[in-house]
Amino acid sequence: MVAITYDVEIPSSIPAAKMFKAVVLDADTLIPNIMPQAIKNVEILEGDGGVGTVKIIHFGEGSQYKSAKHRVDAIDTENLTHSYTIVEGDALAGVLESITYHVKIVPTEDGGCICKNRSIYHTKGDVEINEEKIKEGKEKALQMFKAIEAYLQANA
Repeated sequence: MVAITYDVEIPSSIPAAKMFKAVVLDADTLIPNIMPQAIKNVEILEGDGGVGTVKIIHFGEGSQYKSAKHRVDAIDTENLTHSYTIVEGDALAGVLESITYHVKIVPTEDGGCICKNRSIYHTKGDVEINEEKIKEGKEKALQMFKAIEAYLQANA
C-alpha cells in the first residue's frame, strides 16, 4: 500500500469558530441545502456524530459518484480540528483502500481563518493514482468551501 498526501490551505474572512461549525458540525445538513447537486443527503448509520460515527454520503446529480461511507476519526471543537476516513464507496474508484482527511481551521489576526486540509490517499497495492482525479477532487472541495463561505457571508 502506498500513501500519497496532499495539503491545501484556503483563506477566508469568516471567523474560525463559525467556519468550523459550518464545515464540520453542521455540514451534514448545511451542504445538501446549499449544494444539493454535490451532496443529496447524509445518513448516519451508527453513532451520534462524534468519534466512531459512520455515515453514508449520498452524492447529488452533479457528482460522478453515488455514495461514500465515512468514519469520524477525531473531532476537537476547542482546537477546531476534525479527521475522518472514507472507507467504502465508488469514490474510492476500486484503486484506493481509503482516503483520510485532516481538517484544521486556524484563526487569523484579521478575524478570519485559514482552512488547512490534508488528504491522504491509501492505494491498494502499488496502484498509481490518477493526478487529474485528485486535482478534480480538490477543485470540488474548494468549490464547496467557497459555497459555504458565501452562504455564511450572506446569512451573517
